[in-house]
Amino acid sequence: MENQKKKVMVAIDESEYSRYALEWALQNLHDSIANKELIVFTAQPLSDYAYLYASAYGYTPPELIRSIQENQKKVALSLLEHAQDLCSKYGITAKTMTEAGDPKELICEAVEKSNVQLLVLGSHSRGAITRCVSFLDHVLLGPKLYSLPMK
Repeated sequence: MENQKKKVMVAIDESEYSRYALEWALQNLHDSIANKELIVFTAQPLSDYAYLYASAYGYTPPELIRSIQENQKKVALSLLEHAQDLCSKYGITAKTMTEAGDPKELICEAVEKSNVQLLVLGSHSRGAITRCVSFLDHVLLGPKLYSLPMK
């Protein structure tokens, strides 16, 4: 573990807060990040298909659901591509990750699976991210992880 490269993860979504957190990390932690592995992560939230079911009189074509899921994946990949472009402007190479599901759970899983030491999150201070950070800090990872929520 001593020789293993330290890891920093920035979790992003479409919000301006996420973009600010990524830019802040690249500007203010540049020297630290340059010597560590940077992971940019985004979650593809699961859609509520109940409205489709109701509007289709009880039958939702599987092709429609697949199409929605593919579109969400395209949006996530585009978001990660823009994040990589931003990282490269600062001379940083970033690894990207995306998963589909509940963002809070997926961030926790990605942090644990990738053995991340610093998590940077953009937050509007209205709940989900704050709860996620609290969960990460106190329940899942304890002292192994430092979280840096950005407003």
